[in-house]
Amino acid sequence: MYHLFRYSGRMTTDGTWLDDDQQRAWRGWLALSARLPGALARDLQHHSDLSLPDFDVLVQLSESAQGRVRFSGLATALAWQRSRLSHHVARMAGRGLVQRVECDDDGRGAFVEITTAGRSAIETAAPGHVATVRRLVFDALDPEQVRLLEELTGTLLQRLDAEST
Repeated sequence: MYHLFRYSGRMTTDGTWLDDDQQRAWRGWLALSARLPGALARDLQHHSDLSLPDFDVLVQLSESAQGRVRFSGLATALAWQRSRLSHHVARMAGRGLVQRVECDDDGRGAFVEITTAGRSAIETAAPGHVATVRRLVFDALDPEQVRLLEELTGTLLQRLDAEST
């Protein structure tokens, strides 16, 4: 049987390879990371005609007090490359969900702003999306597991943040 991070089925004692528990945890994480976003995306698309990236953009904009976010800040918040965000915002603008607004203070800067149609789209989609997240994730966990999930994801995100600086 092939094991990721093992060679010829022999474990080393120098800590180079993942042990069996780590191996199972890692593979479970990879499977969840691959399957959960797809399930969420299919459900969201089916019920609202929004893609998961559309929803992610609209969440960021709708949670902003002004309904708009600087382009660079939105790219950072979504962990997207600016070119990806630019193309996606152009597609969403073509559908009337957002608009690009030039920054008066900075000729090079721009905002992405939610439109009335975009606000309506997320308000319509959000309850069903929350129900799907609850059904696929939180209904399967007890309160202690939810607390542990929050702790684990927080720890790993802090590690990633530290590595990126």
